[in-house]
Amino acid sequence: MTFIVNGEEQAVQAKTLADLLHALEYEGEWLATAVNGELIHREDRQTYALNPRDRIEILSPMQGG
Repeated sequence: MTFIVNGEEQAVQAKTLADLLHALEYEGEWLATAVNGELIHREDRQTYALNPRDRIEILSPMQGG
């Protein structure tokens, strides 16, 4: 399927948000995710079904000063 991930079109085989994160190699407890502007909590990612052309935002903390 094709999704818009952080503003860029991506073709990824994923049925759920958790599948997408795994396919794109996002890991960690500190990720924030939203689909079509709706915040998706970590515990809901395994069952959150994605649709073609969904707009997904993935935010991870950055270190630095």
